[in-house]
Amino acid sequence: MWVTAGVLAVPVLLITLQLVASWQGFPGPLESVWQDYAGTPKSMTVPWAGLVLALVGLPPRRRIIAAGAAVAIDAVCAGIRLLAGAPFSVGNGPVIVLTAIAVLAWWRWAGVERRNALHAAALGALLILATKVGDVWLHVTTLARPAVLDEYVILADHALGDPSWVMGRVLDALGPAVSAVLHWVYIELPVAAIVVAVWQLRRVTASGSAGGAADGVGEHSGRWPSHYLVRTFLVLGLIGPVFYVLFPVVGPMFAFGPDGHGLQVGNYWPGVLPPLDRNPAELAFDDYTPRNCMPSMHTAWALSVFLHTRRDLTGARAPAWLRWMGSFWLFGTLAATLGFGYHYGVDLVAGAVLCLTVESALREPERGWAWFRIRLVAGGALTFAALLLSFRFLAVPMAEYPVLSGTVVLAALAGVAAAFHATWFAHRDRDAAPASVTD
Repeated sequence: MWVTAGVLAVPVLLITLQLVASWQGFPGPLESVWQDYAGTPKSMTVPWAGLVLALVGLPPRRRIIAAGAAVAIDAVCAGIRLLAGAPFSVGNGPVIVLTAIAVLAWWRWAGVERRNALHAAALGALLILATKVGDVWLHVTTLARPAVLDEYVILADHALGDPSWVMGRVLDALGPAVSAVLHWVYIELPVAAIVVAVWQLRRVTASGSAGGAADGVGEHSGRWPSHYLVRTFLVLGLIGPVFYVLFPVVGPMFAFGPDGHGLQVGNYWPGVLPPLDRNPAELAFDDYTPRNCMPSMHTAWALSVFLHTRRDLTGARAPAWLRWMGSFWLFGTLAATLGFGYHYGVDLVAGAVLCLTVESALREPERGWAWFRIRLVAGGALTFAALLLSFRFLAVPMAEYPVLSGTVVLAALAGVAAAFHATWFAHRDRDAAPASVTD
């Protein structure tokens, strides 16, 4: 029933957003999907990420055929665009092949083979469609909230030492090479997520084994695991952006920097801290800059990548290369969000709490909803709500008493993180300790 409702909700959502977009005069999700099939794709990496995710549901021979077909179609489409003088882009091939996989699986295949292919193709399609919905939602935030709350948020951010201003100056000092790397890390977060997801799902098409049946997570049994990164990514993408219209913020580089197009408070970021304003108010802003700062979804997604690179689906320690990649992407994303002026420090705190709360609700569903999970999710939700209310209604006291306020904010985050670790990781560490001693 829930699967059917979800399948029906997707086209309804896409059609509704397309009508809103057409009414307001900006590209809608269905137009963007059509461009992926027959025009110039908006993103060159997301379609390929979606196809790579879909390929985990196919046996090796069909993966090679599908990947080769996607490359060939992309080459033809890119060549036609270049001959026509259009900009270079790729992405048509993977979308067309992903659709073909779903159609073939539905009409021609049967049994486990069909189920695996449809499951993986649905995940790949959802990843692509989620970006389309997200693009339209950013336009909706400007329509729904013409004024922003940056004057409140910067006061609250004084309690954390104005980290965006600090990191902005650091990146200026480090030069363009470091900025280029961090910009790539920030933009290509889906690439890191796909690497982790493919690693987690790499054996869903394997044949059954006694070891797989024993661990109960499906990594070695050919069954889908009960929880993996894509689930967290999609749920975060569904919940987090709702707060963009409840707490509209555009970020330091827009509200306090030269990218405000004349509507900024002043050209302060990142060189000079603005004076402390004890009478903050909503700031009228333009109708095209997204209100997508609070909470920082890049922080939430990067933290989820980090968490899923700590251990595999059986609880064993993940390979070193994966752990290093997760750490690199998390810290690179945090540095980019602050150093480029996209977010305030308090945005990152809220994003981290949101991630830990959602991950607590989804992780190890086989353990059920006992008190250990209820207190984590409820505590995280209450902490998240308290943070947002504080940033809005206690911003002035937070700026006037920064040491106390900053300590409280960081202690709240640390408390949620400690409870999360104690529940999901500490017992694994204790179980692994004897083995590590004897090695």
